[in-house]
Amino acid sequence: MSGSEWLLLFSGVVAGATPILLAALGETLTEKAGVINLSLDGTILLAAMVAFAVAFETQSAFLGCIAACLVGALVAAAVGLFSLKLGQSQVAVGFVLTLTARDLAYFLGNPYARLHGPQFSSVPIPILSDIPVLGPVLFQHNWMVYAGLGMIVLCWAYIYRTPMGLRLRAVGEDPRAAFARGENPVRLQWIYTLCGGFLVGAAGAAFSLFVKPGWGRPQGAEGTGWIALALVIFGGWHPMRAAAGAYLFSFLQVLGIYFQGWIPTVPAQVFQVAPFPLMIFTLLIIAYAQRTTIPREDRHRLRLKALLEVFSGAAPSALGKPLRPGSL
Repeated sequence: MSGSEWLLLFSGVVAGATPILLAALGETLTEKAGVINLSLDGTILLAAMVAFAVAFETQSAFLGCIAACLVGALVAAAVGLFSLKLGQSQVAVGFVLTLTARDLAYFLGNPYARLHGPQFSSVPIPILSDIPVLGPVLFQHNWMVYAGLGMIVLCWAYIYRTPMGLRLRAVGEDPRAAFARGENPVRLQWIYTLCGGFLVGAAGAAFSLFVKPGWGRPQGAEGTGWIALALVIFGGWHPMRAAAGAYLFSFLQVLGIYFQGWIPTVPAQVFQVAPFPLMIFTLLIIAYAQRTTIPREDRHRLRLKALLEVFSGAAPSALGKPLRPGSL
């Protein structure tokens, strides 16, 4: 591959990672507060459908994106209602909602299937887009890609460098201790559940408004929510690590497109599906290496283990445990 082809590949990786990046960051915020939202996969599909439908009717991709974000927050509100208000299992509620949202997306989106509509266009950033190598890769995209890149730093800084982030982590670790210090754990869990859902909705909009423009069945976003959930867990509930996983998955997807041209004798479906098992296999290797005891004399494996431990992290102690105001 020539230099220009490599730049094109990595530019595609940055753009293609945006949906799973936004979903992973949104779920990281939610789970840091102690709430599990397993409705991501269905929410992304429903948000993608609503984004395209609203954009098609209004001829505004921006309004479509806002509508998708609100849909994501609405599904997250349902998670909050059943789990935070009524004390039901967050896992069960999430599974039911993801199936419901998926079927609802395909049912309501049928009139918009295979239509052409508005989509986000590239907006190169002056001066920065002319920087060799970095310019074409990072600064010649649309505003949603830039927002995704900015959210990585914003989420990290918010969680680990602000008093609000400290309260967020405190609620996820020990809600009762946070309550004793004057916080309202249930209110904070509601806030971050909705914020996480808002970002998941944005992930759906990214799919139908520029990554895979339009709406159809299958949309191409199926399975993305489960990968985002896996990235949050194997990334140790850290936004930077989750982002790194999102770009790795996107790299595997883009590479699969190139392999279709390089090896035309292999069915295209093989390369379309391959990133999912490869990503899961990679995550399993990392998890296994982190938990394996290595003798001190094996220095090479010790270095590898130390490198892999960078991606490790413990789940918030109160994750998935229903909390009612009366129990505080």
